[in-house]
Amino acid sequence: MVPLSVLDLVTVREGGTVAEALDISVRTAQAAERTGYKRYWVAEHHGMEGIAGGATSVVLAHLGNATSTIRIGAGGIMLPNHTPYVIAEQFGTLAALFPGRVDLGLGRAPGADGRLAHALRKDIHAAAERFPNDVVELQARFAGQAAGGVPSPQAAGADVEMWILGSSLFGAQLAAMLGLPYAFASHFAPAALDDAARVYRERFQPSETLKKPHFMAAINVLAADTDEEAHYLASSTDQSFVALRSGNPGRLQPPVRDYRAGLPGAARAMLEQVRSVTAVGTPQAVRSGIEEFVARTQADELIVSVATYDPEAQIRSLELTMEALK
Repeated sequence: MVPLSVLDLVTVREGGTVAEALDISVRTAQAAERTGYKRYWVAEHHGMEGIAGGATSVVLAHLGNATSTIRIGAGGIMLPNHTPYVIAEQFGTLAALFPGRVDLGLGRAPGADGRLAHALRKDIHAAAERFPNDVVELQARFAGQAAGGVPSPQAAGADVEMWILGSSLFGAQLAAMLGLPYAFASHFAPAALDDAARVYRERFQPSETLKKPHFMAAINVLAADTDEEAHYLASSTDQSFVALRSGNPGRLQPPVRDYRAGLPGAARAMLEQVRSVTAVGTPQAVRSGIEEFVARTQADELIVSVATYDPEAQIRSLELTMEALK
């Protein structure tokens, strides 16, 4: 079986707090490390009541201090929200604190709506157009070059593993051109998955960083003792997707029995499409679903997204999944 990693949104549950969400992420990361997951990534989102990972580098420092061997990283940093210089400093510092453990996944989307541009005092759309150049600047800074004549002492020579993230063909083409590993967000945007994987592999150009393509795909995974319990627990994330697509994102809600059956037809169809890359059920069912997904994608790694209202069920799902695949 290919290596498994974990994607964490640092989910804030209904009735919970940001501090509690961070504590749950620590316990989940420790469980992931204990059970053999390779990486633990945190995603950058802003202005969303139910997601507390916006200060991504700070969260990663917290998780790094709570763990000792698992790789920690951004899945990802939305680079148009930042300057490459600041990200180089932040992740160079993380690499100094946690040598050989730091990943930097880079995305082109802002991770929030248009109001974010004003809050960040940024022209995000123009910054998105500069994304390829900014990625190259980051590479230069980690290589010790003083881009624009300004050195980045924290970044120079830092052991940071850079990735390109995406949900379209743009990221696949850029990762291939730069010879970087590529991670696809198929857990919520599966439409271009197969084409992106093909384009990345066909156009890949070897680099000093990477001699051959390295492709990671994301999948929603939730394992429990019974299929019924797993689908019940997964209904919390289903509710989050429906709320997000309806323009009303909020905190993670308690699970609901037979949630999908009660949805209007259009909402149910939307949910089934965006959640189609999923393995939910008993450990045996999850194993089968993951094996089919690997056979389809030929992925070199998988990253699993799992969030349950009950934190212990979230940790238990990770444990059951890894046990099933051994």
